[in-house]
Amino acid sequence: MAGYIEDRWLKKRPDKTTGKRERTSIWGKGKRYRVKGIPGIQDRSFDTSEDAKRWLAEAQTDSSRGDFVDPRSGAILLADYIADHWWPSRTDEPSTAGPMRSRIWNHLIPLLGSYPLREIDASALRRFRADLLSRVEESSAEIIWIHLTTILNAAVDDKRLLKSPVAAHRSIKRPKPVGRKAKAWSRTTVDAVRDGLQERYRIAVDLGLALGVRQGEALGLAEEDFDFRAEVVHVRRQLRWDGKGRPYFCLPKGRKTRDVPLPPNLARRVQLHFQLFPPVECTLPWRNPETPATELEERQRKPITLRLVLSTSHGLRINPGTWNERSWKPALVAAGVLRQVGEKAESYGNRVRLHPVYERSRPDMFHVLRHTFASVQLEAGESIVSVATWLGHSSPKVTLDYYAHFMPGAGKRGLAAMDTWLV
Repeated sequence: MAGYIEDRWLKKRPDKTTGKRERTSIWGKGKRYRVKGIPGIQDRSFDTSEDAKRWLAEAQTDSSRGDFVDPRSGAILLADYIADHWWPSRTDEPSTAGPMRSRIWNHLIPLLGSYPLREIDASALRRFRADLLSRVEESSAEIIWIHLTTILNAAVDDKRLLKSPVAAHRSIKRPKPVGRKAKAWSRTTVDAVRDGLQERYRIAVDLGLALGVRQGEALGLAEEDFDFRAEVVHVRRQLRWDGKGRPYFCLPKGRKTRDVPLPPNLARRVQLHFQLFPPVECTLPWRNPETPATELEERQRKPITLRLVLSTSHGLRINPGTWNERSWKPALVAAGVLRQVGEKAESYGNRVRLHPVYERSRPDMFHVLRHTFASVQLEAGESIVSVATWLGHSSPKVTLDYYAHFMPGAGKRGLAAMDTWLV
């Protein structure tokens, strides 16, 4: 079997005259015995021959199984492994990469980055979990923990760890938010919020409510996506903005393009909207707003031109952050859904402008219209498979996990059927 032990203090061949091996120039310096010659495994030195023999036997066995991990490979700090090896190999969409990088560099690295990979043990994970929950909400902590799990799994694949510490220490559970049921609005609330928006933006409420689209998908809908004859809307893209504030088009979340039935009344509202606020032509790069560096990237990011249904009063595509603060939240306040809790001053040259500050209410952002769409469909008895397809979920199970509480009489029909057996 490959591998042997070398005595670094004595020459390999004996002296022809004396028949003895002479001392090398490093006699008495450093570790004496070096294990060499195992394919794919870095040489390692030991003080005693017993230690060298033991390690050689273990390394030969692990090497033959393909399980060998040199402990020295795990000496790299977690922060260095992320920055130099893991992150450069990622190929996430800009809209995903920005928030991920922020969470990792703002929370994961400050709390755990100074640990060598091989020293991330149960104690380190417990401390990290406790410190993390003191900084962020459970929902954010869960996402950061998933990032850590992904990174450590990659370190295993890179032969820097034999097993992921997260998998090895199952007693330390990832943070999990308290289960919250999806919230849906009443018809009264929907109408009130719609009335509180500028007239050109009211169609956004109709699109979210009647199609179940996400905000980015609504902002990316184009005139050509509406097939009035077939009574269907093609959800084929979303409008996103990267961390540098640059807009671009990309596929919907999970790359789930889909067709959603177009209700007749929505069709009439959309056609009226087209008359009052004609669709605006918009050309943006596809997938990534960065300047292409290769011919392949140039093809992948080739700009596309669409006539957007939703646009600003200046004839521009909508920035969701700005729209949420200046249009959506004021409409929520007008409808009595949200409260203004103060003001903040911002300087613009020599001028100071006051902007309202609103209470935090994530459940009442645009996504609530998607939940309301699901609730209306399920309460009407629509198939869970159909609703999952229209929402773009990966499976009906995802839809059930989110919206089972919207299904009327869930469990009661089975209870009544069983009751008849006992008459």
